[in-house]
Amino acid sequence: MKRTHLNGLLTLGDVGQEVTLLGWVAKRRNLGSLLFIDLRDRSGIIQILCKDPSAVPDIRNEFVISVTGIVSKKDVPNPNLKTGAIEVIASEIKVISAAMTPPLIIDNVTDALEETRLKYRYLDLRRPIMQEKLIKRAKIVKAFHEYLDGQGFTEVETPILTLSTPGGARDYLVPSRLQKGSFYALPQSPQIYKQLLMIGGMERYYQVARCFRDEDLRADRQPDFTQIDIEASFLDQNQFLAIMEPGLAHVFEAVNGIKIKLPLRQYTYHDVVTTYGSDRPDTRYELKIHCLKDIFSKCSFEAFQTIGYIKGLILKSKGKELSRKLIDDLNLELRKFHLKPAIVFKHTDGVLSGSFAKYLTEEQLKQLEQTLSLHDGDALIVSASDDFHDIHFGLGAVRTYLARQFKLIDESQVDIFWVKEFPLFERNEEGTLVSAHHPFTRPIKEDIPLLDTNPEAVRAEAYDIIINGYEAGGGSMRIYDKDLQYHIFELLGMTEEDIKRKFGWFIEAFNYGTPPHGGIALGLDRLTMILTGTDNIRDVIAFPKNLSAIGPLEKTPAPVDQSQLDDLGISIKKE
Repeated sequence: MKRTHLNGLLTLGDVGQEVTLLGWVAKRRNLGSLLFIDLRDRSGIIQILCKDPSAVPDIRNEFVISVTGIVSKKDVPNPNLKTGAIEVIASEIKVISAAMTPPLIIDNVTDALEETRLKYRYLDLRRPIMQEKLIKRAKIVKAFHEYLDGQGFTEVETPILTLSTPGGARDYLVPSRLQKGSFYALPQSPQIYKQLLMIGGMERYYQVARCFRDEDLRADRQPDFTQIDIEASFLDQNQFLAIMEPGLAHVFEAVNGIKIKLPLRQYTYHDVVTTYGSDRPDTRYELKIHCLKDIFSKCSFEAFQTIGYIKGLILKSKGKELSRKLIDDLNLELRKFHLKPAIVFKHTDGVLSGSFAKYLTEEQLKQLEQTLSLHDGDALIVSASDDFHDIHFGLGAVRTYLARQFKLIDESQVDIFWVKEFPLFERNEEGTLVSAHHPFTRPIKEDIPLLDTNPEAVRAEAYDIIINGYEAGGGSMRIYDKDLQYHIFELLGMTEEDIKRKFGWFIEAFNYGTPPHGGIALGLDRLTMILTGTDNIRDVIAFPKNLSAIGPLEKTPAPVDQSQLDDLGISIKKE
């Protein structure tokens, strides 16, 4: 088993050498007088030629074998293989480990359903495309280490077993055996600890942090995930972002060879929501939202004369392809935001037509054409609402749908920018005031007087980094004034007892000199997803959970022995 070379690293320069290779049988082709084996290891595939098949032991796909032989130049190279110019003429083949027929095709393209891939993840990970993603993930981490270490940041680990505090999702709780009836919580982020590190004088901290959130899953979300967690003291927002931008640029160049133009663009939350209908828009295509109230409020349709918002999207040159079915589909998107079916106009033969055109005068139709620069083949999609959120995010969903349906996205571009000035608060489904980011986010100074009179108008010193329509990370400058922090807790409906029980230990630290500080958490899983070109976060995690937060491989979560529950003083309530 003494390996001399990695399979995928052999070249024409190795012709004539005797080599010993190890790996899995990726493919076997017996032509009677000749036997060909594609031998795969992590570095790639090399073709093995056996001139005496009768001397070769019985082997099948995914057997682990050892091959000794001479590297030879091929008469006819295989341009689809990195090692396609050479092959190894085998003199000895040994079986190291036999294998059953695998339940999925182990190749870049497989026919297996995702549930099968997750159940047999160790086989799925043999696929070269999966290994490339995990290798690239490691390169991203390495690039961050290089950059942050060079900027004077210190890597510090923070506790995994911590206190349950209000966050953006439910906590995963861990019962204590020694303190029965009490629980640790797994951290949704290291937020409080990294702020305490700033109070502790570390000044510049980072960590590749494991985080846990009990929330509904989707393609870009997992219950346990990893973030590049960063915090710094004695910097304002612009200074902090100016440190982060070259770091992101370094990662893109080191990992994918892509140069990012700096400084990055910056938008306000209000700008992106009113222009693109999203707080994390993909701006690689146009499809901007237009305000149409000046024109439509004067039409004869009575409801439009008093409604708060009338907005529209222009689908350039694709109007003829906007079928009844596609319109029905985009209306389903609008319905999710409590919006009525869209009003659709099409510009054909110099005329703007549609069922709603009867409510507009010829002059108003002409004004629409001129104001929006409509031409033959264009379609105008209009919606209206009194709700700011519904109208903009509803049309934003339609914008995304149309971009995917008509392939408007330039996949060759990297679209990266900051979104700033998020609302400090928002209302939940019960109408209660909650933090839009988290309760430690600093309000913009000039908005602090609005905290007691109009809290929903208060903007935060918060920022997200948006890449190709994904929120790849988010952060904020933090509150460092004890009284302000206490007041934010009160506005969130916490009693003095709540504050003392959940955050007393944190607030106490503010009594001992707290520096101005701020930070960011960059989603390692999402960054890897973006840099590897997949849209499924489970592709870039070695052993992920499915959309039901279940691990099909190890079958987690699972019941435990009664004796374990007894040790913890826990009984299970039967439904």
